[in-house]
Amino acid sequence: MNTEVVGTSGVRIALRVEGAQNSRPLVFVHGWAQSSRAWAAQFADPALTERFRLVAMDLRGHGASDVPAAGYDDPRQWADDLAAVLDFAGPGAIVVGWSYGGLVLADYLRVHGSARLSGIVLVGAVTEIGRGRAGGKTGAVMRAALPDALSDDPEVAVPALVEFTRSMATGQVPGTYAQAMLAAALAVPPAVRAALFKRDVESAGVLQAVDKPALVIHGTADAVVDPSAAEYAAGKIPGAVQRWFVDAGHLPFVEDAGGFNSALRQFAGETGQ
Repeated sequence: MNTEVVGTSGVRIALRVEGAQNSRPLVFVHGWAQSSRAWAAQFADPALTERFRLVAMDLRGHGASDVPAAGYDDPRQWADDLAAVLDFAGPGAIVVGWSYGGLVLADYLRVHGSARLSGIVLVGAVTEIGRGRAGGKTGAVMRAALPDALSDDPEVAVPALVEFTRSMATGQVPGTYAQAMLAAALAVPPAVRAALFKRDVESAGVLQAVDKPALVIHGTADAVVDPSAAEYAAGKIPGAVQRWFVDAGHLPFVEDAGGFNSALRQFAGETGQ
C-alpha cells in the first residue's frame, strides 16, 4: 500500500506500507539519493510482513515525497518528518536507518529523544557529517562520486551516478534492483543531492544518550560508508550490538537479504514488548 503523511512545514512524505495494521512497526529510512524502494527485499519477505508492520518513508526531496526548496540543513526538519511517520506507524517502533538514514535517525534522537521507540538499527550508516567527523567517514566509492554526482549537468552527473550505484555492492544484486537504484538517484534533483552534504553535525552526545536496544550492521567491504563509522556508533551507544556482514558492501540487506532479514527479526523479537 502507498500512502502519505504531512511532515514539518507541510511537506508531504510518501510512505510504502505492508503488514497488519496492529502489528509491531518497523520503520525504514533510506539513504542519500534513494527511496523507499530500496527495501524491496524486506517488503517481499513474508517472515517479516506476517509478523510486523513495515513502513518505509521517502525522505523529503526523494522518491514520491515533496521537494521543498529549503530545510535540508535543519536537523529539526528531518526529525519532525520522521516523527510524523512514527505517528502513522504506531507506538513501539523500531527504526532502521540505512546510510544517510542513520543521520536522519540521529536528528530525530537529538530533537525528540528515544522515548517512543523500542529500538534502533543502523545499517551501513553515518550518524555524523562534516569534515573529520568519525561517525561520517566515507569510503572510496563515495569520495569518487563527488562532486560530479551533485552536478546539474547530466553529462557530468549521470556517469558519476551510474558508477556510484554500480559500485555500492560487492555481492550479487539483481539487475532490476540496480537499475531501480540508478533511477531513484537520477530522480532526486541535483540541488537536493548537493544540499544533503551541506551540513556539519556531531552526534557523540546523541548516541551516548540512547537508552534503547541498538543493532549496528555493516558490510566489511563497504566502500561508501567506511566500516569505522559503524565502530564509532557502536562504541558510543550503550550496549549496542554490532553485526558484521563479511565481504558485503553498502547493501547488506540486498546482498544477503536472508541473513539481514533474519538478524532484523531476531533483534525485533528480543526487543518485543
